[in-house]
Amino acid sequence: MLNFILWIIAVILVIVGIVQLFQGQIILGIVLIVIGLLVGPGGVSIFSRRT
Repeated sequence: MLNFILWIIAVILVIVGIVQLFQGQIILGIVLIVIGLLVGPGGVSIFSRRT
């Protein structure tokens, strides 16, 4: 369940980041995309436990 919630948050962050890029907010867009990739369970999640 937590992975699903993190995936949804990551998708929203990346979409908002892309929208910000198109609106001219380059730095904010890049930051949101990077945070989305870090949070997403499919990528390098900052919330995953390393074992």
